[in-house]
Amino acid sequence: MSDQIQQIAARLRELRELREMSQEEAAAKLGHTLEEYRDFEDGRADIPVSLLHAAAELFGVDMTELLTGRAPRLRSFCLTRKGEGIKVERYKGYDFQSLAYNFIHRSVEPLLVTVDPSMEAELVTHPGQEFNYVVEGTVMVIVGEHEFILHEGDSLYFDPTIRHGQRAVGGEAKFLTIIL
Repeated sequence: MSDQIQQIAARLRELRELREMSQEEAAAKLGHTLEEYRDFEDGRADIPVSLLHAAAELFGVDMTELLTGRAPRLRSFCLTRKGEGIKVERYKGYDFQSLAYNFIHRSVEPLLVTVDPSMEAELVTHPGQEFNYVVEGTVMVIVGEHEFILHEGDSLYFDPTIRHGQRAVGGEAKFLTIIL
């Protein structure tokens, strides 16, 4: 696993220990098996963005602290220039870039996602609501039993507690996802 994943895994473990919470309790609260959670904490498995978001909420920190080890500082605005968002390596073939990582107490998580066309959609669930907007290329979004083909400029708003995933169709694709 990459050094970044190892660092995030160590911060996840440290936050859990600071809350004096067992791995069993954290796994249950985050909706994973004990084995899955141990793999996340030990850096043996990619940590889904949805788990990072839920863990940050559970441990009372901003997701930026899990990703970088530093708390966000900005309160009035957060300007992120093209290519300068914090990169988050979560799934092979998916490149997540956090676009508001330095804004304190964000109520939404905007991420620019670049998808390798050779990757299949990884189906996940997480709390909240989700908005996807295709910036470049074509993206297939699966929500439950439904499959949607989105082209540049198309968008989809959905309930992410339903198993869902995205994949590029016909070449690399980029989409903005906003998790509320």
